[in-house]
Amino acid sequence: MLIKKFKELSKKNVSIAGGKGASLGEMTQAKIPVPPGFVILVSAFEKFLEETDLNIEINAIMKKIKHNDINSVEKASVQIKDMIENLEIPQDIAKEIKKSFQSLKSKYVAVRSSATAEDSSVASWAGELETYLNVTEKNLLKSVKKCWASLFSPRAIFYRFEKNLQDQKVSVAVVIQKMVQSEISGICFTVHPVTEDKTQMIIEAGWGLGEAVVSGSITPDSYVLNKKNFSIIDINVAEQEKEMALDKKGVKWKKVPSSKQNKQKLKEKELIKLSKLCVQIEKHYQKPQDIEWAIEKNKIYITQSRPITTL
Repeated sequence: MLIKKFKELSKKNVSIAGGKGASLGEMTQAKIPVPPGFVILVSAFEKFLEETDLNIEINAIMKKIKHNDINSVEKASVQIKDMIENLEIPQDIAKEIKKSFQSLKSKYVAVRSSATAEDSSVASWAGELETYLNVTEKNLLKSVKKCWASLFSPRAIFYRFEKNLQDQKVSVAVVIQKMVQSEISGICFTVHPVTEDKTQMIIEAGWGLGEAVVSGSITPDSYVLNKKNFSIIDINVAEQEKEMALDKKGVKWKKVPSSKQNKQKLKEKELIKLSKLCVQIEKHYQKPQDIEWAIEKNKIYITQSRPITTL
């Protein structure tokens, strides 16, 4: 098996689908509104490495790394990433990926790395690996290879040594998900991340695609809510002059109309609906969650959920 749809996966499948892929499968099965998609399993990446003999070359380079020397790490990273990105994906694998993409019937998809060590209690790989938005069939395989290569970015290599994972098998799956062209998006922490108050949750929201909030490129609105009765405790509205939006080449920054720049992003009704959904996810996983969400045409979608590892 090289590919599985979200509905065929659950949280038990981290070893084949990575943390992100397993979580999206788990939520799909729990009837959480997740945009449809599939996961290119770890086996596809390993088949690619074997069929191209890259696994032998990568192991040799990894063994030579002096992890305390930044130049050594960066040199190894460039070598490995170039090798992965410059090789053609074998026909049998490429064919399956394209077939699954076409079955989504979506012109644009989000392509995300999903590491097998990700979202475990040992290590959170949040932000360590790549995400590509508004990918079309034309640049799909290229984006998949970039996700595979991101397993060997300098940050990911350092992280491996820092968490003593260098001798463990760390691999990567790739999540392909129908793109949500969100008007509003953001994140939710189901426990207040600063005060660690378990009775409160925080929602952050911005105009446009969620990557702007996740990457810290904009200051979002923030809303603090009571988890028991969903009453709103605090609202901070942030001015937002630019937003991330769909573009022919993927995504671009565009100006937010001046009438919207100082406007509150989420109305009370939307806030409460989103809060209830996030609490439902926390109850399902039975631990505090860091959730990414998006709203397109008044419909809420959950694009990711992982445990809060800092509590």
